[in-house]
Amino acid sequence: SRRRRGPMEPSVQRSDAIQTRQELLQIKFLAAHKTKAFPQSPVPHAAVKAHELRTKSRAELAKQLEELKQELASLKVQKVAGGSASKLTRISAVRKSIARVLTVITQTHRSQLRIFYQKKNFLPLDLRVKKTRAIRRRLTKHEASLKSVKQQKKETHFPLRKYAIKA
Repeated sequence: SRRRRGPMEPSVQRSDAIQTRQELLQIKFLAAHKTKAFPQSPVPHAAVKAHELRTKSRAELAKQLEELKQELASLKVQKVAGGSASKLTRISAVRKSIARVLTVITQTHRSQLRIFYQKKNFLPLDLRVKKTRAIRRRLTKHEASLKSVKQQKKETHFPLRKYAIKA
């Protein structure tokens, strides 16, 4: 009862259709992320080490971050286009490398801010110690040790008596 629509198209045309579909997906991805097609970046495949990043300047870190982001974008495009498995497993490594670079940037920035605000009277809220709400509201050691005038007079006029028992 089903109607046949004629012979199937040749396989050459079918592979072309698949290829154009992959190109469409790639174009959609690029449009969504507002990026250009990125060439494979020269960043080495080894994971970025934090202690090596700490030796670099801020400009170098920004440059490396940009390269890693470009590499991640190109890997995502390859994933959409059906790239090799080795490229797909690289995505998580690149994402972690980006996280490491960002962490080092923020840590160095915060440490510089701490040095800057060391001698100042007030510290920005994000640089203050967190602890707990109750601990933050507690009196400082100096405030807790202060005594009223009345207490001071009482202690001077009636000091603790020292007794010695004669045997």
